Amino acid sequence: MRVLHVVTLHTPTHDFGGPTRVALNLSRGLRQRGVHSAMVALGEGFDGAMPRVVDGVPARLFPARHVLPRFEVSGITSPTMLARAGSLVRSADVVHVHLMRDLVTLPFALAALACGRPLVLQTHGMVDPGRNRVARLVDVLGLRRVLERADAVLHLTEQERRDTAAVVPGGRMGPAYRLVNGVPLQERRPVREGGPATVLYLARIQERKRPQDFVSAIPTVLAARPDTRFVMAGPDTGAMADDLLALARKQGVAHALEYVGPLDHEAVKAQLRASDVYVLPSIVEPFAVSVLEAMSIGVPVVVTRTGGLSPDVEAAGAGRLVDSSPRADNGERVGKAILDLLEPAANARASAAAHTLVRDSFTLEGVVDTLQDVYARALTRAGRR
Repeated sequence: MRVLHVVTLHTPTHDFGGPTRVALNLSRGLRQRGVHSAMVALGEGFDGAMPRVVDGVPARLFPARHVLPRFEVSGITSPTMLARAGSLVRSADVVHVHLMRDLVTLPFALAALACGRPLVLQTHGMVDPGRNRVARLVDVLGLRRVLERADAVLHLTEQERRDTAAVVPGGRMGPAYRLVNGVPLQERRPVREGGPATVLYLARIQERKRPQDFVSAIPTVLAARPDTRFVMAGPDTGAMADDLLALARKQGVAHALEYVGPLDHEAVKAQLRASDVYVLPSIVEPFAVSVLEAMSIGVPVVVTRTGGLSPDVEAAGAGRLVDSSPRADNGERVGKAILDLLEPAANARASAAAHTLVRDSFTLEGVVDTLQDVYARALTRAGRR
């Protein structure tokens, strides 16, 4: 079987985050089972020629052109890529599109329908009823059509399924299947014995993920554990990093905070292994791959109650949950949750629980089992059509 994964953007620093990481993880898992899985996307930020292999996955990357700059990632495309869409789609037995309202994934989904290829859509929480005229226009021009005629529409949570179905009149979208994110299970990190603890934020530096709550938590933690180190990592997509470092200086805690910028995948794993607690205080986070990656190494997590993984984290005892609504005392609440997990016995229990949770429920192997079943159903449905 030949599977083509279509995502919007890949950069050396993984600026587009989750969808690209999911596509690469799924492709690697499929390839380990003898499935020829490849990725097509826009590429940006590379010196010289675009790579033809990304993290072990064959990739066809086209230079990104910002044709509608005000729409950021939704406004980038490649005329050459769009001209090749038909031939790329026809080369695959299944077309797996990581869909959003943009000038890459939607045209490829339409091309798959035009070519009669089985179409699997995965929205990653990025498609819900349009709140502005542009979104509603995109829905009319093509999004509703691909959702209605898709052979499978994947969702992370029941709320995502309802939101996606609400885009289509009468909710008449293609067959819906739940596919959680999965990650390779890693060797569990050793429990630290003495020495200063390290607390990590590793995600895009943007308002929706509330990195300011991470920085605001530092004074609360240092008051009880003055030798604790804080590391902030990730691409600064919203030009927030300087403001966050200024906030640390204002609080008198700049000495304890290091911003290391974006990290490649191997550096991500190394940084997680060197950390004692992972913090992601996002307002909304459908199913964070970074949280799964942290727990796969046995790092306890502090996450908000609105995250798609939060019920699992709470039930397993793999970390601590905090409220997500922006409030003046968010930093203090996040800080108290961090302190709770830095207590040695609590850290050891949460570390074991996090590792076990990923092993039992969120391994890449289990997710690929489900995905191959979805592909088989999509092939059967497309054949009947």
